[in-house]
Amino acid sequence: MTTGEITATEGGSGAAAAGGSGYRVRRTLPLRVEAIRQFRRRRTLVAFGILLVLPWVLVGAFKIGGDPGPDGVPSLVDVATASALNFALFALFVSTGFLLVVAVALFCGDTVASEAGWSSLRYLLAAPVPRARLLRQKLAVALSYAVVAVVSLPLMALVAGTVGFGWGPVELPTGGTVPAGTALGRMAIIIGYSLVAQLVVAALAFLLSVTTDSPLGAVGGAVGLVIVSNILDAVTALGSWRDFLPTHWMYSWMDALQPQIQWTGMAKGSAISLSYTAVLFALAFRRFRNRDIVS
Repeated sequence: MTTGEITATEGGSGAAAAGGSGYRVRRTLPLRVEAIRQFRRRRTLVAFGILLVLPWVLVGAFKIGGDPGPDGVPSLVDVATASALNFALFALFVSTGFLLVVAVALFCGDTVASEAGWSSLRYLLAAPVPRARLLRQKLAVALSYAVVAVVSLPLMALVAGTVGFGWGPVELPTGGTVPAGTALGRMAIIIGYSLVAQLVVAALAFLLSVTTDSPLGAVGGAVGLVIVSNILDAVTALGSWRDFLPTHWMYSWMDALQPQIQWTGMAKGSAISLSYTAVLFALAFRRFRNRDIVS
């Protein structure tokens, strides 16, 4: 047998092995493995610990300080202790603009940048894990943890509020009540919209995560840009241009607390959030596909 024939035979055997019981793209970096890896990180446990403890801290603060009194402008804090549902809405209100932003940015901004920071990213790709699959798996797990983080806060607030203030209908800051059964449906809408609104933060943090080797830079950059967006949103001179800021519609879920739900703000907010998210995720995949991995 000639050298060429031997080479051809070996090449054929290798191809057969690859097509038989050898390498399978779908077997690389399973979701279960990535989920366990991310769950064991200290930042995951700390983030969930803060989100689950915060409602109990707020209950303790209200118990020590007493029932809040009206301060001139009707707000959720005025009726925070009226029932468990009121308390859950208040907890979500005070957490939406910063705490939930940090949690979502942490899960989505740390996922790729931390691998680069540990110099393990190139070894994952040498496994070999295709780049697109690596990003999909990491993004799926990061978004799953972000969803659990956003949902866990109001759910734990319901538990803490029930223990601290009892169960009952929702008292609206402007007067009137919403029955508990109806309020639970409204709560589901509110949480769902909060998840959609936080997608912008997730996509921005993920884009920064594939751009830098510093997890702190990715998370801090996403949070910082959200803060800048909030500052610009406060500049009334911008007029209708503020409608295009990613955080302008973040609190539109409060329209669900009206006697009749107002959908306009949430519809506009969802459209803006999903548009930004699609563009940012596309940029992240494009950036990572063309990036030289040296860490």
